[in-house]
Amino acid sequence: MLIQMLRRPFPRYLSYVSLALLVACASSDDEAQRTHDDGPDEVVYSPPVAVDLPEIRKRGKLVAITSYSPTSYFLYRGEPMGYEYELLERLADYLDLDLEIRIAYNLDNFIEMLNTGEGDLVAHSLSITKPRKKHVDFTDHYSVTRQVLVQRKPEGWRQMKRHEIEKVLIRDPLDLIGKEVHVRKNSAYYRRLYNLSQEMGGDVLIEPIEGNLETNEIIRKVAEGEIDYTVADESLAKINATYYQDLDVGTAVSFPQRQAWMVRKTSPQLRKAVNAWLAEEKKGVDFYAIYNKYYKNRKRFRRRVNSEYFSLTGGKISAYDDLIQRGAGQLGWDWKLLASQIYQESHFDPSSTSWAGATGLMQLMPSTAQELGDYDLTHPGESIEAGVTYLKKLAKLYEDVPDSLERIKFVLATYNAGPGHVSDARRLAEKLGKDPNVWTGNVADCILLKAQKKHYSDPVVKHGYCRGEEPHNYVEDIFKRYQIYDDLIRQENAAAPEEAVALGE
Repeated sequence: MLIQMLRRPFPRYLSYVSLALLVACASSDDEAQRTHDDGPDEVVYSPPVAVDLPEIRKRGKLVAITSYSPTSYFLYRGEPMGYEYELLERLADYLDLDLEIRIAYNLDNFIEMLNTGEGDLVAHSLSITKPRKKHVDFTDHYSVTRQVLVQRKPEGWRQMKRHEIEKVLIRDPLDLIGKEVHVRKNSAYYRRLYNLSQEMGGDVLIEPIEGNLETNEIIRKVAEGEIDYTVADESLAKINATYYQDLDVGTAVSFPQRQAWMVRKTSPQLRKAVNAWLAEEKKGVDFYAIYNKYYKNRKRFRRRVNSEYFSLTGGKISAYDDLIQRGAGQLGWDWKLLASQIYQESHFDPSSTSWAGATGLMQLMPSTAQELGDYDLTHPGESIEAGVTYLKKLAKLYEDVPDSLERIKFVLATYNAGPGHVSDARRLAEKLGKDPNVWTGNVADCILLKAQKKHYSDPVVKHGYCRGEEPHNYVEDIFKRYQIYDDLIRQENAAAPEEAVALGE
């Protein structure tokens, strides 16, 4: 039986006239001009759904929309990271809610996804603009940036003098007239270039790019010579220029702009709560440390981008992916699920040893390994092999569980807590009128009860006290991480079937 698994001041030498041309705001009369074919699209969005903080609290989960990018949200050495991701985790803790990340692979879809209820807020560095405020509300701004031109330095620039380089580069926006600049059609960059053309009385040749390309990727195209120019927020452009050292990002094309997150117009309570959290965050050092981590630490940025364990370029979760894929194939699991369990156990450290003596990638006790065979738990391959053998053995205990996904959850819980405590929880579930064959919301709730004397003293409980929070959270954390791995790792796995096969089948 097959199952589908969960899935920056202007340069001083700018002329006064050029500086005046940088005014970004258009008058209301300019709105009529935007119906021109080359103007910014006037997009019609769905009306916002009526979901606010009370409804979000009722479901117990904050759903945030963000992008899959080297600064917002990505995977590095098996750990989800990113500026927006770290802030969202802190926001969710502040609101006492679980966090779910929803990725917008096409950035043109941010507002539509938000208004239709696919997420509760958009966590992305978005400029606050009047056109956007027609459709959504913004939180208080958390940063100020400006748009800059991204261009390549001249060939052989390292052997040139500074004034020679400056002579080749565009420093006056007037010099963009007649030049092709590639930006996403529905971005603030497109609108800025369009307005700039109107103000200068000459056309910047704006070449639209589809919304599925992140600004980082468009910057890469400039660096590699596929296109000549693009526009980006200064902070983002600068961190990319530390990696692509042939890039120049010193020409501003806008005045400073405020950046914030988006919420629906129907979510005033959520907006108020986010603003309260943001005000508190700005009082501490962590808020600024997180920003510096992703936008100022040049060495760390280069290290990530060059790593094969960086999900946007390398596609690997760990150094042991091949071994994990082989083991998952024996289990009939999606290999990213087994990888998630191994991260939970050892963070992919084969020398890891727990206080109790559990050893290796899969943190098996030496006594257990001896029962399974002559395994060297300090050896990555043998540790995984032993762990897989143990998981297959545990699977036989739950052949009576009809649903294959629930069966996997029972196996994981047993791997953590042992079969006796899980059996107790199943019997307790049956006594309390819950389904003993369903982990989520049933047996998972009952294993939590085994920490209470009233329940671990119950006659149906044979193995006494259990700190049930550990196996309960163990299963939950593995599946949360699996969902992240599944979202962020698109690497094809030829060794495993397209769908994950349930344990024991």
